[in-house]
Order: sequence, then C-alpha cells, then structure tokens
Amino acid sequence: MTAIVAPPARGDASPPAAFAAHGRSGRGVRRRPVGVEPGDGGALVRVWAPRATRVALASPSLAAPAPLVAEAGGYFAARVDGLYAGDRYAFLLDGGDPLPDPASRAQPDGPHGWSQVVDPTAFVWHDAEWPGLGTHGLVLYELHVGTFTPEGTFAAAAARLAGLRDVGVTAVEVMPIAEFPGRFGWGYDGVALWAPSRLYGTPDDVRRFVDAAHAHGLGVLLDVVYNHLGPDGCHLERFASAYFTDRYENEWGKALDFDGPEAGPVREFFVANAAYWIDEFHLDGLRLDATQQIFDASARHVLADIATAARAAAAPRTIVLVAENEPQEARLVRPPARGGYGLDALWNDDFHHAAVVAATGRREAYYTDYGGTPQELYSALRWGFLYQGQRYLWQRARRGTPALDLDATAFVTFLENHDQVANGPGGRRLAARVAPARLRALTALLLLGPATPMLFQGQEYWASAPFHYFADHRPDLARAVAEGRRAFLRQFPSLATDAMQAALPDPHDPETFARCRLDDAERTRHAHVTRLHRDLLRLRRAEPAIAQQRADRMHGAVLAPAALALRFVHERGDRLLLLNLGADVLLAPAPEPLLASPTRHGWCVLWSSEGPAYGGAGIPAVEGDDGWHLPGQAAVLLRPADEET
Repeated sequence: MTAIVAPPARGDASPPAAFAAHGRSGRGVRRRPVGVEPGDGGALVRVWAPRATRVALASPSLAAPAPLVAEAGGYFAARVDGLYAGDRYAFLLDGGDPLPDPASRAQPDGPHGWSQVVDPTAFVWHDAEWPGLGTHGLVLYELHVGTFTPEGTFAAAAARLAGLRDVGVTAVEVMPIAEFPGRFGWGYDGVALWAPSRLYGTPDDVRRFVDAAHAHGLGVLLDVVYNHLGPDGCHLERFASAYFTDRYENEWGKALDFDGPEAGPVREFFVANAAYWIDEFHLDGLRLDATQQIFDASARHVLADIATAARAAAAPRTIVLVAENEPQEARLVRPPARGGYGLDALWNDDFHHAAVVAATGRREAYYTDYGGTPQELYSALRWGFLYQGQRYLWQRARRGTPALDLDATAFVTFLENHDQVANGPGGRRLAARVAPARLRALTALLLLGPATPMLFQGQEYWASAPFHYFADHRPDLARAVAEGRRAFLRQFPSLATDAMQAALPDPHDPETFARCRLDDAERTRHAHVTRLHRDLLRLRRAEPAIAQQRADRMHGAVLAPAALALRFVHERGDRLLLLNLGADVLLAPAPEPLLASPTRHGWCVLWSSEGPAYGGAGIPAVEGDDGWHLPGQAAVLLRPADEET
C-alpha cells in the first residue's frame, strides 16, 4: 500500500491559501456520525475501523498522536484538544502509515494526502428565505465544473448563474465533485465522498456557489455516486473490508455492501453522506448515479433511507431527488406507502434515444430498439418510458417496469447529457451532427413537453466544444481506462472500425480535457440560439396549457410519417404544437379532431421554430382553404385565432 503524502508541518509551511482556516468553532455537538468536527478548544473525532485494535489521530498541530477510544461496533472516538479548523490530520491504525479520514471534509493535496479539519458552521449564508425546489416548473441544467468555464472553478461558474437564470433554467445539476486523483476527470471515480474536489475550489467555494445560485433564484442539485468507488485513492478497505462485497457483480469494480452482516455502518456512512451534502451545503437535491448498481436485498432499500435522510436534512426546505436507472424501475419514484423508495424523478433515456434517432437516423447499439417515429416521441412524453416490460432486442431481455401511473414531472427528458454526447462520434454535440432547423424543432418538443427538461452545458447556445470522456490516472491505470473506453465504444459498428478507434482521444491526455472547455465567445456569437431557448422556456412558464405539465391533458396524433400534433387542453385556452421532422406536408383533407379549433375561427401562429430571430427561414400560413400546411423541419405552436391576447 502507498502511504499518503506528508502534510506541511505547522510553523514550517501553511496550508494552501485557498484552504486556510476560517477560525475556530465554538460548537461541541456532533453533526455527522463519523468524521472530524471542530468544537470548543478542539475537535470531535469518530471513525469506523473494525479491523484495527488501536486508532490514533496524528496532526502537525499536535505534539503526539492522540489515541481514540474503542466503542461498540468497531468505532473509535475521542475529543482531541488543540485540533482546529484548517489543521491537517490523518489516522494511524495499529501504528501503521497515516491514512486520510474516510469522512474527510477536505483533501487539499488530493485523496492520497492528509485530511483537513473544516468547520461547517463558519460560512455565513444569505439564503434564509430560500424555500427549496419541487418538480413542477423545474428546468435542469447539467454542468461539469472543470469545463463549464475557462477557469474550471466554482467561483468562475458562479459568475455564469445570472445568464442561466435569464435563459429560464431553474436549477443546475453539478456533475460529481467528490475528491478524485489526478488533474481532471468526470468525477465518477470519486474516492473521498465527503470532500469537494480541490480542483474546483474549497468547500466554502461550493457554499458560495450555492448561496449565489439561491440569490439568483436557482436551485443546485449534486450528482452523487453511491454504486462504486474509484480505482485509485480509495482507502476505505484499510479501515474496513466490509465496505465491499463480492456477492454482486458491479460494472465498475467492487460492489458496495449494503445488505451484508456488517452493513449497518456502511449504510450509515452513505446515508449520512447524502444528508451532509443537503445540510452543510444547502443543496436542493441529488442526482443518484446508476442506481441499478446499488445492490440491496434488505427489507428497506438503502435508497429509501437516503431519500428519508436527505429530506429530513433539508426541512423545512423541499428538495428534488433524481435517479439514473438503466432498467427503468418505476418503484424508485413511488412513495414508500406504495412500495417505492420515495425519490422524485428518473432520467428518461427512452425519450433521448427516440429523439436522437429522429434527429440523426442512426440506429446502432442501444439505439437499435428505436425508430425515432412521431408515435415514439408522443408516447415518451405521454407515458414516460417507452419500454415498460416489453422485449428489448438489444439486451435480448425484457426492459422496464409499468409506469403508466407516474406524473410527467417524474421523468427527466433531454436531448443531450454528459454520457450521450461523449458516446457519440467524436464526442460531438447534436448541433454539429444535425441540421439547425431539425434541432430547433426537437428543442421545442423538449422544452414545451410536460416532462422535466434538462439541458447539457452549452446546449443553450449550441456550443461547438465536444465533450469527451477524460480521466487523469497513473500510467498503468490510464492505459487500462483508455482500452476500456475503446472496448465500450465498439458496440457502435461505426466506431468499431480501425480508423475510428485510432481517432478516439486518449482520456488521460490533457488536450482531451482542454478541448471540452466551453468557448465563452460563443455565448455572444450564438445569441440567436440562446434566444430560441429563452423564448421557449418563457412560453413554458407563461402558457397555462403548457405550464400545467399535465400529460393526461396533452393529446397526440401522428399526421404523417415524420409529423406529429400535440394538443394541450386547458380552461384558459388550448394550444396546438405541430412538429414535422420531414419534408413539407399538405393535409387535405385533415380528418383529425385534434386539429379542430375550439371555435370556428381557426388557429393562428403563436410561435415558430423557423422565426428569423432564430436563424429560421419563416413559414407560410399553416391552416388555409386548401388544407393544412405542415412546414418541413419545423415546430409551430398555435393558439385559437379569436382568443384575446
């Protein structure tokens, strides 16, 4: 085992300025079940280390290591005088090498370095009136802190929040920030789950970002990874082998043990971690990564415990808990009273896959079971998952569970996210692969539909920067990761060719990471695209028939092989959205009742994706004496012609 690097000695070298102490806390009550928390004149210390017989805390601030007292269940705890916020420390198990705290709140030198004491009460918040988030009206924006701005920090990202608010975003969803090794990465290889990555700033920089978001009327969700830990820098097994199990096969390494004979402290660790992020950082929710790899045969699933603890930590604020779940298990978002886990929403990959096939015409690998048809697009908006138990040819098995009872807001829909952009050819975004008119039309479908929409960073102005998979590891691991990435992409026949495999960027190359940074100048150059998104989100808020987000009050009809009508019904006025991803269509006759205006005065255009302000080519009159004209590659929103404006 590699020993962690030594910390600077007190008096010889101070911690980096960004990690300087914020002062000494006068608190003496433990907030979390494990970790180190400053109190009156010292710190409260507790760690789970059932493999050890003796545990001590070492720090340059102390004259000698401070022994901890054994407690029941393999815990060790003590009050350590003279240990304050900003001080470095490590644990010594049975006199061995110093190890970072499994519940460290800061790792200034990375996961192999010494931990740092953080006072979670020192930050001065300004969001006392912030009520929290709910799913209704929610518009998510996924971002990666390291590539969202040239600086790649929370401080720089905070300066962009006003722009997101002005577009119509209501909450940002931050990709994982738990400490990981190396100079860059997606964050899904986190190993110190309580420590915000040093790469993006200090723990208080995260708090400032959240505080600023709330001041702008934006919520903040954090992507957390509770299904595995990264392959480098994870020291948990040196404290307790019971964190992991070989009873389950995990796609990314060892499975975490949530239902074994010693699972109690493991569950406590992760449940408390979820509450920690909500409580100490005032977060408005969590996005739970790949929940199908969180294995638990207990009577009460750990996800249900996480949901309960997170909501309790937020009270009286409300939060939103979103899950990624490839098998599409609806029980995750059903209430506990109905056998569910009590989460709020699920990512809807089915909508994405159908929309991307409609946009690109490509049906490789996991796109095989989608045709991109108008019926699929309507069904995904009306019913959520397209696969709710039917046979799925790509997996040669049934996929999904019945979800017809779920509200539209329980599904997060998107045209892009970090995975799907990176899995595409060259990591290119849809704006680089799809005709602008077609993408404008699909954007209208996404942002006017009743589900919870999500944009991926830069999507609101069609950023040209690709989004590759990138991860900085030591050489031997970097080679294995690169080969694993190439092997994964071989499921796409077009990416399995020798030429495409040779062209794949190396995940560990700093240039791969650098190319993914957004270009600030494009925010101005592509202002017409931002206007498209802003106008659509304004319509989403302002039009009662759309703002209600009632899938049961949205009716659809296929008008042509590539054309769809969606009728949004409301007492204050219906709205009719026409989407045509093919060539111009003339409907004559038009025996479709959804096209009938509430009165005999017909319809008029309220909005069109082909408006000149968006770079469009304009549209002719939609309803004429000779029939209905459905413009090709366009979306048109209609209102009754006699409705008062």
